[in-house]
Amino acid sequence: MLRRIATEGSRAFYEGDIARAIVDKVQRHPTNPGKLAMADLAGYQPKKRAPLCHDYRAHGRDFSICGFPPPSSGAIAVGQILGILNQTAAPTMQLQDGLPSADFLHLYTEASRLAFADRGQYVADPDFVQPPGGSWTSLLAPDYLAQRARLIQPAGPSMKTAIPGTPGRVATGHAPMPDQPEHGTSHISIVDGFGNAIAMTTTIEDQFGARQMVRGFLLNNELTDFSFAPVDAQGRPIANRVQPGKRPRSSMAPTLVFDKATKQLVMTGGSPGGALIIHFTTKTVLGVLNWGLTPQQAIDLPNFASLNGPSLLEENRFPPATVEALRARGAEVREQALTSGLQAITVGNAHGKPVLLGGADPRREGIVMGD
Repeated sequence: MLRRIATEGSRAFYEGDIARAIVDKVQRHPTNPGKLAMADLAGYQPKKRAPLCHDYRAHGRDFSICGFPPPSSGAIAVGQILGILNQTAAPTMQLQDGLPSADFLHLYTEASRLAFADRGQYVADPDFVQPPGGSWTSLLAPDYLAQRARLIQPAGPSMKTAIPGTPGRVATGHAPMPDQPEHGTSHISIVDGFGNAIAMTTTIEDQFGARQMVRGFLLNNELTDFSFAPVDAQGRPIANRVQPGKRPRSSMAPTLVFDKATKQLVMTGGSPGGALIIHFTTKTVLGVLNWGLTPQQAIDLPNFASLNGPSLLEENRFPPATVEALRARGAEVREQALTSGLQAITVGNAHGKPVLLGGADPRREGIVMGD
């Protein structure tokens, strides 16, 4: 198949016998036959979208952090968490014995609840859903993030579950999307000898996708990234509901960080992990930019998260005192496996020559390589 695509181009995949084999596999599923048709494949077109960038300041240095715009929710959520944290005391909090403190984790998980509330309310395919206030950057506006940060009580109690804000001062008629699990993805970060960089995240959704193989490749089950419910109990439509021709919301967060003044690349990174991708990537950005760690040290830090519910801590990585301090603030804390697959590369300079440092997550397969 790859040879066919190399010689005939993408039409070899979207039309002809390969396309027919895909359609037949879907339509003839023994227990859950689908409605995919040849016209669906023939009419598919990839879309090139402009990156979504936001400013970030750490240790007196200004950065531009860029990621993929909707229908991916990653860049917005990463930017919201970082932007909200910068409106709190979090930037002054250093690691304690090599670990994030309970005070920092409280602020982080509260910021995460606020970001994920907005994510569930607003983010979907921009060809079908208008961004709040007319622009996705309304969700990253400093004034809006400052307003959201004021909802956090530094000493507690935890808000436990946040509600969406109103960016751009325009209310929406959509309902928040109920929580549902997301799974399986891969990521790779590369910087070449000419300074070109890539942060590439790819997915077939769950492990082994739809568990249907056609000519040596697996079919994805990306439909499960849509909301299973089209409306809420009041009949309000959910932005990320299924619609013909619509692309589902993703949590991918391939990230490029630049020095804002010089435009030079500082870091490329990303991870698999469903909705937790957002937190794995944010942790690594914080580790490098705020805590001065190498990519490997930042990746090795224990993972932490909230999807607008319980506070999630990577099991067996935090001392009991940290867990109890979060519970004392009213948070429901769950210690569990948080299996990131981070890759990151930083680009520095020494004696006028670029210095590249890489990191690969020991929690999954991965390796740092260079020529």
